[in-house]
Amino acid sequence: MTADEIVAELTAHGFEVERVADGREGLLLAATGGFDAITLDRMLPSMDGLAIITVLRGAGIETPVLMISALSDVDERVKGLRAGGDDYLTKPFASEEMSARLEVLLRRRGAPPDPVLRVGELEIDNARHEARHRGADLRLMPTEFKLLDYLARNPNQTLSRTMIFEAVWGYHYDPGTNLIDVHIARLRRKMEAAGARSLIETVRGAGYLFHATA
Repeated sequence: MTADEIVAELTAHGFEVERVADGREGLLLAATGGFDAITLDRMLPSMDGLAIITVLRGAGIETPVLMISALSDVDERVKGLRAGGDDYLTKPFASEEMSARLEVLLRRRGAPPDPVLRVGELEIDNARHEARHRGADLRLMPTEFKLLDYLARNPNQTLSRTMIFEAVWGYHYDPGTNLIDVHIARLRRKMEAAGARSLIETVRGAGYLFHATA
């Protein structure tokens, strides 16, 4: 996607966007601290994305940053995250995924999440790493628990497999793996056995959606 297309898509999703094409100009604008989130291209004229975010973090500016780049190597993503990026999106990408990632970053910026999350009759206790439905323990494995917690904290929106994989497993998504589908199937079986049905929807070709009001 071009910069103009990104601005148009984010605006269509309800974001108020300011666009800067030059690295040094972008740093000066970002340093004002007047933004809820920053999307930062890894490769920019006059000053690259890594240098920009390093300066911002060194100055104590903690605005959430979504780095975007055509550089998809693991080392490049690690560099971006270690420099202070909050998330890393590899080109090409769908506009819906970029919007969803920004929405997640904005929620993270708010107050720390309650250690006990309640969604309908479902209760997720992060302090004890326990999940219950109508008081019955779901007996989840650690990865199943992380998966359920991530889905439940980002309800009523389609989460791509890439987003889920990076949040739960902690590394870049491999399209050839079926880990997500296997764990979703196990999680569904355990939830359905406890009477929690139809909370996790498969969105064909896009990912999964957690229904907070089911």
